[in-house]
Amino acid sequence: MTILVAGATGTVGSEVVRQLAEAGHPVRALSRSPERHTAPAGVELARGDLAVPESLVPALEGVSALHLITFGGDEPLTTGPELVELARRAGVRRVSVLSGWEESSVERALRASDLGWTWLRPVEFMANALWWKENILATGRIEVFGDWPTAMVHEADIAAVAVAALTEDGHAGQNYLITGPEALTPEDRARVLGEAIGKRLTVRLLTEDEERAKLRSYGYSEEDVEFGIALGKNPPEVGMVPQPTVRQVTGRPGRTFAQWAAEHAGEFTTAT
Repeated sequence: MTILVAGATGTVGSEVVRQLAEAGHPVRALSRSPERHTAPAGVELARGDLAVPESLVPALEGVSALHLITFGGDEPLTTGPELVELARRAGVRRVSVLSGWEESSVERALRASDLGWTWLRPVEFMANALWWKENILATGRIEVFGDWPTAMVHEADIAAVAVAALTEDGHAGQNYLITGPEALTPEDRARVLGEAIGKRLTVRLLTEDEERAKLRSYGYSEEDVEFGIALGKNPPEVGMVPQPTVRQVTGRPGRTFAQWAAEHAGEFTTAT
């Protein structure tokens, strides 16, 4: 039976698609604009929008497992009940959800259903380091707000936990907090990334006003800007403590930031 992956072109979703396909599972990758994307060999592209549940009816045909996200574009989804009902009618039995810190309409609807759901709650993505690219190319430094350590996680490890939940028994009802295997400060990350690209990197800590200006430049609302400031000043301890989830679920250790940096070194040495 086919596995449908929503958010299939995103940082985690694309890895879920790749790993499922490499393991030989029939995969259908969901996109609002499938004509704009390519998929790995053997993967079917399907059109659908989680914010418009009825658009998923064709994509759900023959699907036994489903990977969901909780956002449609930049907005939290409010269509959880409709999505879950469509999945139930289609015969879906396993659902993994890339979750945030607050329970969404998707999670509430799944909790009230008889489907086998699994929450994936990752801390900071290692891929967030790509935000530093322009500064690294221009100045040889990274700029951060707060010097706290973080147990950031490789996107491929988040995907590996999702793949296990979608293809194996024993994960229904689990709420998996997913971290990397080590907690690194900004100085640690600068050193590791610098070693990967062959360049000494320095760290500059941003002031609150500088961080606010940066967040506003990204188009965040004032509420989100202040949330980001509060998070930078007093981050949750849960993001600083490595967890054994990846090893326990997949049977192998989580990937290190050094591995991620080696994989992406070329992106920090060439302007686009």
